[in-house]
Amino acid sequence: MSASGPLPPPPGRLQRAERAARAARAARGPVIAVLVALGAGGVLIAALGDDPWTTYRLLLASALSWPDGVGYTLFYATPLIFTGLAVAVAFRAGLFNLGAEGQLYAAAFGTAWIGITCAELPAWLLLPLACLAAAAVGGAWGALPGLLKARFGAHEVITTIMLNFIAVAAAGYLTQAHYRAPGDAIPETLPIAAAAHLPRLGSLLPGLPARIPLNLAFPGALAACALVYLLLWRTRWGYALRATGASAEAAAYGGIATGRQVVAAMAISGALAGMVGINEVLGYRYRYYDGFSAGYGFTGIAVALLGRNHPVGVVLAALLFGAMVRGGLFVGIFTDHVSRDLVQVLQGLVILCMAVQRLPLARRRGGAAVAGGAVAGGVAAGGAVAGGAEDGGR
Repeated sequence: MSASGPLPPPPGRLQRAERAARAARAARGPVIAVLVALGAGGVLIAALGDDPWTTYRLLLASALSWPDGVGYTLFYATPLIFTGLAVAVAFRAGLFNLGAEGQLYAAAFGTAWIGITCAELPAWLLLPLACLAAAAVGGAWGALPGLLKARFGAHEVITTIMLNFIAVAAAGYLTQAHYRAPGDAIPETLPIAAAAHLPRLGSLLPGLPARIPLNLAFPGALAACALVYLLLWRTRWGYALRATGASAEAAAYGGIATGRQVVAAMAISGALAGMVGINEVLGYRYRYYDGFSAGYGFTGIAVALLGRNHPVGVVLAALLFGAMVRGGLFVGIFTDHVSRDLVQVLQGLVILCMAVQRLPLARRRGGAAVAGGAVAGGVAAGGAVAGGAEDGGR
């Protein structure tokens, strides 16, 4: 047998190399956006009269110190993972879910309502029921704009924004008028039953104090990421959803019921956003607190865009934003001229850089991508997270 040259690599190795190359290309844009944002932020810090290196070192050290820094960073990242996943699922279906804020408010109140009205139930039943309520209420609130789009063609950007106001106002009214403790001046409901409390990780992990509000909602958020990945990339329904997002006309021509996909995608998106109520009500405050969200729903748009609408990217982007929130508190205290608003500036710069990178793609697609990126980026910047668990949360 004569040698005619080196043998080609086995197919498995080629597939792994192709996947690694795709992952590297996908990560390049977000990494560049973060680096450019940090550079522009450094110029701003220097212009204000502080040392950029010292400021960034303070931000990073306070976010990664053990146990408080890591614990609070993960706690701040938890709701952003849920809302980032919610927005990413909708984006994959070609939809802009700008209603995650309203969905998480409605779900949080529904979660508290179960914890208050079903207080006599045992813990093994009450806690799963409250978690199910969070997903169900959020899913129902998300399915409504999906149904309006599929049935009447109502644009989901308009309907989800309007439903945000309705959800926040309705939850606030019910809290103030029916479920607030008599004589309590704070806009919050009665406490939920102790049987509905979600354990904090401090009671399970040695070295992590129980006073840190990080709870089982964080591993739950990671589990949700894994389930979303399996759903979107390992099931027939996920393929149909992504095909609808790529081209609804082509998907319909191929026999996919695109209207059904729209409703289902918005329902799942709303359910994921509603799981913020698990972290907030069951694992942190143990009641519904009116105005608890620091723009989690809107910042989830930024998380999804930075994470390229992929569960792994969403986790990494949420951790980055959570670290910014935690570190920003100390930057505002221990620097002379820089406030914690630097976090919002950095988040806005990151999204702006991501939008700029989409310009060539948008020109090829007739401007649709840029319009969507501009809407999402602007809303995300306007609703940037400003953590309050340490300096004002109850």
